[in-house]
Amino acid sequence: MERMFIYFLVATLALLALAVAGNMLYLAARQTLRAYLRFRGTRVVVCPETRQHVAVEVDARHAAATAAEGETELRLKSCTRWPARADCDQDCAWQIECAPADCLVRTIVESWYEGKACVFCGQPIGSINWHEHQPALLTPEHFTIKWDEIAPEQLPTVFKTYQPVCWNCHIAESFRATHPDLVVERPWVH
Repeated sequence: MERMFIYFLVATLALLALAVAGNMLYLAARQTLRAYLRFRGTRVVVCPETRQHVAVEVDARHAAATAAEGETELRLKSCTRWPARADCDQDCAWQIECAPADCLVRTIVESWYEGKACVFCGQPIGSINWHEHQPALLTPEHFTIKWDEIAPEQLPTVFKTYQPVCWNCHIAESFRATHPDLVVERPWVH
């Protein structure tokens, strides 16, 4: 009977230790994944040295690994000023630490299109479908381009002078520009 009690006690302690270890592993994995997802993607920040916009990418794997150890450390994986300035202090990382989502290219683009309507048809742009039918831009020279054809670090400047265009109008205007001989202009009848 006493032997049975010892086996029961050992089994209970083993299960308890396994549960604690599993919980710790879960918490570390969750923190690691959260840091990885939070710091991946291209961001636009202001270079402290030049005071110009630059596109950077955080080493999300390193951020995730250090998050598991307790304190997330950010270091850049790439910058549009590299390789010429690859030895910089990476002082721009504080901008990412302070507002990781705000400097993400995706957030910048969504914020700019929010509440805007197509310059051609007047339809609201609405929420952006990131996998198909993304909105475009009308350049000051009056041709349309997709926003992702612009270097990320140029987006803040471009958004000051370009106008929003919906996907449908971008396709129509692109066709009109590339095949003018196939387009017949007819006046609107009211």
